[in-house]
Amino acid sequence: MMKHGFVLPYAEARDAGELAHLAETSGWDGFFVWEPVWGIDAWVTLTAAAMRTERIRLGTMLTPVARMRPWKLASETATLDRLSNGRVTLAVGLGATDTGWEAFGEPTDRKTRAELTDEALDILTGLWRGQPFSYSGKHYTVKPLDFMPPPPPIQQPRIPIWVVGVCDSERSLARVARYDGLIPSGRDGDGRMAQATPDQIRATLEQLTARRGNSAPLDVIVEGVTSPDDPARVAEIRAPYEAAGATWWLEAMWSAMPSPDLAYADALARVRDRVAAGP
Repeated sequence: MMKHGFVLPYAEARDAGELAHLAETSGWDGFFVWEPVWGIDAWVTLTAAAMRTERIRLGTMLTPVARMRPWKLASETATLDRLSNGRVTLAVGLGATDTGWEAFGEPTDRKTRAELTDEALDILTGLWRGQPFSYSGKHYTVKPLDFMPPPPPIQQPRIPIWVVGVCDSERSLARVARYDGLIPSGRDGDGRMAQATPDQIRATLEQLTARRGNSAPLDVIVEGVTSPDDPARVAEIRAPYEAAGATWWLEAMWSAMPSPDLAYADALARVRDRVAAGP
C-alpha cells in the first residue's frame, strides 16, 4: 500500500512545525520541505517539525547537494535523525538552476553538478559511517578527523536517500541504483522534463531491479495534487502509479505559494485546510 506525504509549498519554521503536527494527527505518513538557495532554511524548519511530532517521517523534496558542503549536510541530517529518533529521509537531485543559483555563483553546468552530486553522496554516506574516513575526488578531498566526531544517525545502515532518476539516462539511473529510492523523471512529447508516466516507471523499475541485483526494497516516489472532496477521483489518479510500483504519493500544492496575488496568511490557510483533510 502506498504511503502518503505532504510537500510544504512555503511556510515559516514556526508555522511549519504546527503544520507537521497537524499532518501527523491527520493521517499523513511524511512531511517534506524544499531547499531554497536563499530563503527559509529547510533543516531549521524540519527541526521545528521534529519537535512537534513523534511518528511522521521528515525530509526534503528535494536537496540539491551539488551546491552544498557535504560535511555540513552530513552534520545536519545526522543531528536531525537523532533528534527525531530516526525519522529523516533525504531526497536529492541536481537541482533547478533557475531558482537563484547563478545569483550566488553556484555551478549551473549539468555535468559539473552531476559530478559534485556523486562525490557529495559518497562523502555524506562515508561520514555517517564514522571515522576514520577519507576521500579523494575531482572536486573534494577529505582527510580523517578525530576532533569531536558526532554520534552516528539512528537509522542504519544509513539515512534513506531518495534520488531523482531520469528514465532515459544511464548515468542518472546508475546513481539511483546505489541508494534507497527513485524519484522518477521522464520527458514529455516536447522533450521537456516531467514526472515519469506509470509506463515509464514500470520500465525503469525493471532496469533498476536488474542493475541492483538484490532484493533490497526501493521506494518509488511520485507527486501530484488531489482533492479530498472527491475520494473516488483521488483513488483513480493514484491507482496507475501504485500499480506501476510507486510506494509514496506526495501531495504537492505548489499553487499555494505566496505571491502578489496570494497573501501569506491566505496561502497558509489553504495549506492548513488540505493537510487537515488528510491523504
